[in-house]
Parts: sequence; C-alpha cells; structure tokens
Amino acid sequence: MAVRPAEIAVARLPRARPGAWPVLARFAWKKPLGAAGGVLMVVMVLTAVFADLLQSHDPIATNAAYTLGQPNAEHWLGTDHLGRDIYSRIVHGARVSLIVGLASTLLGSVLGGLVGLLSGYIGGTTDLVAQRVLDILQGLPLLVLALVMSAALGPAIHNVVIAISIPIIPRAARVIRSSVLSIREMQYVEAARALGVRHLRIAFRHVLPNTIPALIVQGTFICANAILIEAILSFLGIGIPPETPTWGNIMAEGRGLFRIYPHNIFFPGICLALTVLAVNVLGDGLRDRLDPKLARRM
Repeated sequence: MAVRPAEIAVARLPRARPGAWPVLARFAWKKPLGAAGGVLMVVMVLTAVFADLLQSHDPIATNAAYTLGQPNAEHWLGTDHLGRDIYSRIVHGARVSLIVGLASTLLGSVLGGLVGLLSGYIGGTTDLVAQRVLDILQGLPLLVLALVMSAALGPAIHNVVIAISIPIIPRAARVIRSSVLSIREMQYVEAARALGVRHLRIAFRHVLPNTIPALIVQGTFICANAILIEAILSFLGIGIPPETPTWGNIMAEGRGLFRIYPHNIFFPGICLALTVLAVNVLGDGLRDRLDPKLARRM
C-alpha cells in the first residue's frame, strides 16, 4: 500500500540556540541605553583592573610644588591640596568603588537569596519569623543602616563591605521569596515531590535556578546603590580610610575648596554619577530582556 507524502512523519530537529554575539547585537538594537550602560561598565571595570598601567603619577605621592594645581599637560585633571595627581587617584578610586560595590552586592544577594529561598519554600512558622526579622531590617533606610553599621565596625574596606551588605539582605530576600512562592506551586515541582525527591534538592535544583534572572536584575540596582553609599560613607569620613584613594575621599578632601578649585570635586563626582547611571540603565535593559512578559516585545 502506497503511503501518501502527507502521512510521512518528519522529525523536527531542535532549534539551535543563537550565539553570544547575535544575542548581544539584538540587545544593543532593542535596548541601546542598556547596551551603552554595559559598555561604560566594561570601561570602568577595565580601568579598575589596569589602574596601575593607566595612572600617570603615584596616586598617594605628595608634591608641595604642585599644590592645588589646575589641569595641565602634566596633571590632566589637576592636583589636590597635597599635590597628588587627581587623575591617578580617580583611576585607583574606580578599583576601590567597584570592589566594594560588587563585593557587598554579591555578599548581600547570596545571603538574602538563601533566606528568601528557604523562607518561601518551607513556609509556615519559618516564613513568618524570617519575614518579621526582614521587616525590622528593611524598616530603616539603606543609607541609615549602612551609616550605623559602618560607624560601629570602623573605617576599613572589609567593614564597609559588611556594613553595606547587611541592608541588602532583606531586599534580595524579598525578591527571591516572591519568586519562590509562585515557582513552588508549579507542576514540575509537585511532580518532583511525588517522585520522592528530597526537599533540599528540589529547592536548590529546581526552584533556585528559576529565581536567578530576577536576582540578577535586582542586583544591578543594588550594586548602583552600594557604589553610591560607599562614596557617601567615605565622604562623611566613616567609610574607607582617608589615605586610600576613593571617589568619596577625593570629594571629601576638596569640599572646603569647591568655590575656588571645583575640579577637586567635579571630576570624581562625574565618574561616580556616570557609573551609577550606567549600572541603572543596564539594569533596566536586563529587566526587559529577562522578564518573560517583557521579553516577548523585544
């Protein structure tokens, strides 16, 4: 018996996933501001990594002959009240600011993610107690709690990282918990429970990976706040030690001379503003790309 061509089953081959470059090109086409923010962040990261090569002078070396010098061919952005080159200090300040911002965001997001995962998946009394503790932590503004923690721990880089990461924990926990509450009711999670899979394996193997996109998006906004708070703490004198070149310390040292020598505050302030803006617009683009409801429009 002859078989009609329409009855022949044709096996469908799996669609090949696009490479990294096509995805980046599509993201740049659909979200040019987000792509511009990503490029600027790459520039900042490269500046921080290769600060020793990009510097024109020793960032902590003083020179009384060039005290409060205006920008010129030798000192591109001028010098401060001790004759230190502002450009070199800004370059090295990028390293400190990014290290503190990324480290505090990573530490706070990981701890908050674990709290939110266990709280949302276990539920019951565990969720109730965890949420009340998070309410207490989140009741204080991020900056106020960071000020209190930094003042209590003392001026040091690792203390600033801890002081900023603690207020981040409740914010990351709330994001993960809200995702877990909806994911744990999915059919594949119920099927895993019916098959006898351990709850710990379900939580970390099946639930946690699906919360990562939301945490990445939230992490970009948290990182921008962390970089800004580090500069504020250093500006107030309770963050990074004054001898360490950071954007906040540079602006703090030049605040009394702003009317006469504005370049002491203007240039590090511009770098801080551009970095925070870049992280925020990158986060907006990632949110639109990783959110399934918004991704359909791209």
